Amino acid sequence: MTASSVAEALSCLSDVEIQQILSELDPRHLPGLRHEWNFWGRASQLPPRGDWRVWLMMAGRGFGKTRAGAEWVRSIAETDGAARIALVGASLHEARSVMVEGESGLLAIAPEGERPIYAPSLRRLVWRSGAQAMLYGAAEGESLRGPQHSHGWADEIAKWPGGNDAWDNLMMGMRLGSQPRIVATTTPRPVPLIRRLVRKDGVIVTRGRTVENMGNLPGTFLAAMEANYKGTRLGRQELDGELIEELDGALWRRDLLERQRVRMAPQVARMVVAVDPPASAHGDACGIVAVALGTDGRAYVMADATVSGVGPEGWARAVAQAAMVHNADRAVAEANNGGAMVESVLRAADLTLPLRLVHASRGKVARAEPVAALYEAGRAFHCGAFPELEDEMCGLLVGGAYEGPGRSPDRADALVWAMTELMLGVRGEVRVRGM
Repeated sequence: MTASSVAEALSCLSDVEIQQILSELDPRHLPGLRHEWNFWGRASQLPPRGDWRVWLMMAGRGFGKTRAGAEWVRSIAETDGAARIALVGASLHEARSVMVEGESGLLAIAPEGERPIYAPSLRRLVWRSGAQAMLYGAAEGESLRGPQHSHGWADEIAKWPGGNDAWDNLMMGMRLGSQPRIVATTTPRPVPLIRRLVRKDGVIVTRGRTVENMGNLPGTFLAAMEANYKGTRLGRQELDGELIEELDGALWRRDLLERQRVRMAPQVARMVVAVDPPASAHGDACGIVAVALGTDGRAYVMADATVSGVGPEGWARAVAQAAMVHNADRAVAEANNGGAMVESVLRAADLTLPLRLVHASRGKVARAEPVAALYEAGRAFHCGAFPELEDEMCGLLVGGAYEGPGRSPDRADALVWAMTELMLGVRGEVRVRGM
């Protein structure tokens, strides 16, 4: 988790320790702490050090992006009378209602005596220092063609209409002052502008999660968000601040997985735990996935019990544990890297249920294609969210390539073996030896 603010760190101390620290400060400075952002802001909300032109803050909802953007603008406007600042929202209405007039906007955070003069009809703010800010809406991107600025705050750029065009017009106007800079605050979405910026040299990217701001959010809100969205694509994007991209030609797409997500399975007719053992003693992860066959004839992924960094005894115990927890009636294990070893290791771990060793004669993607078709046909579901497994599934591409996390889709491969056992039977590409 991101480092806490100075204020949060102080709150963890005893009253005696706090009084000791405050007694060492100049009493004249204490009232000013209320508006001292370096005191209240978390490290991830403070401007990066060094020479940068674009700072992209890409974080979950409620992280404090608006407050961070507004405080950065305030720090410029109060100290640089020559600053000419562009405030760009997705629309002019959002620039006004969020960036200026909102609960964390420029008017709300200003100290007494430093509040800018706001002229809504002119779309302008003027600070006592002489600094000025103009409001723009990305929906009217041509309005950015012509004006010049020294600084810019671009809010929620992932939802800008025609994002690239508006951004380019903004950048071409950043030609005042000795070091023009832009702060962009947004919840991530895999739109062209975001994908372009995260890959661009010279862009400093800050990432953050909603829960990092838990001290300023209602506990009931956080609990509801976790219960409803944890691990889902929407939750990972909107709460965890992850940029989740779709790959062209992927066997599974994330919107399909979201449609196939349920809270619980019906009555279970069979339960299988499948394992994709690592090729070496301490190599890749050992994929372990539990899948149920419901009495409705559909398959339900119940658990991803994959383990990493353990030897044969370690992953064998994990398989036996998963089988016991989920009351499995069979284990299925890929045996291409030594069937006798796989069997002996699993038996040594007190795996007592029937074991089927399967030998793959085709590549991982070829084996996965009929399983992906089960999802398309509405015959396979996920009971809950399995982010790491789903990332691997979405990294398997038609044609045989894998572009997901890690070197190998170990979790996805275990899923394929379990689904094949329950839904597809013994197919031509698999040679089976019963135990």
